[in-house]
Amino acid sequence: MRHIASRDNPDYRLWLRLAQGRPGRRESRVILEGEHLCRAWLEHNGPPQALIVSEAIQAQSPGWIKPLWQDCETTRRIVLEDHLARMLSQVEHGPAVFFLVEPPVPVLPDRITEGCLWLDRVQDPGNLGTLLRTAAAAGLSAAYLSEGCAAAWSPKTLRSGQGAHFALDIHEHADLQALRDRLRVPLAATTLERAQSVHRQDLRQPCAWLFGNEGRGVAADLLEAADWRVHIPQSAGVESLNVAAAAAICLFEQRRQQGS
Repeated sequence: MRHIASRDNPDYRLWLRLAQGRPGRRESRVILEGEHLCRAWLEHNGPPQALIVSEAIQAQSPGWIKPLWQDCETTRRIVLEDHLARMLSQVEHGPAVFFLVEPPVPVLPDRITEGCLWLDRVQDPGNLGTLLRTAAAAGLSAAYLSEGCAAAWSPKTLRSGQGAHFALDIHEHADLQALRDRLRVPLAATTLERAQSVHRQDLRQPCAWLFGNEGRGVAADLLEAADWRVHIPQSAGVESLNVAAAAAICLFEQRRQQGS
């Protein structure tokens, strides 16, 4: 077990950059913070590269920390002085426990045969995390994120996703137009152009749900490739719905039609 007392420690400086969402171009590892995300990682992916806790957490030894502590080799256990742990934390009053991990990189399937989420340049990490959480709750198994999307494993996206990352295969930097040929389910895009109400569209079969950039919507070439165009009826004189709210309506309308 290592004990770190200085903010000038090079490992600690790296972790601080990761926790603040500043990983650097060559760094692929991320910091998970909090009991929920750490336990979810351990359940789905096994021990982390490092378990980092504050002195206070080590001293208190709450019941939930014991499985995390026991499943990590001694050399992977790190204790931070409390003031360093507070600086590393990105949430107020949260338990100071962190995992250092390498996010999984799933292999692109040759054929996409199940319902999934396609995101075109969704830039806000909070929106992205909520979209992933909604997709997981709706029973989708994969998400494909185009270039220009927020980073899926950034601290803000992780906090908003609330564990959805462990229920989905998340493909970042995906060329959605190239993936169109791999689709064996309809591509459904949300738009106001030549679209019918999502409540009138037959959604009983799986599809790939395509949602676009917060300001500009779905790119024109992807919109032309869609099999279905749907819109959400709403009161006149009101701005269009937030992309995450729109996705929730569409995905759970599909679940309703499927009798789920």
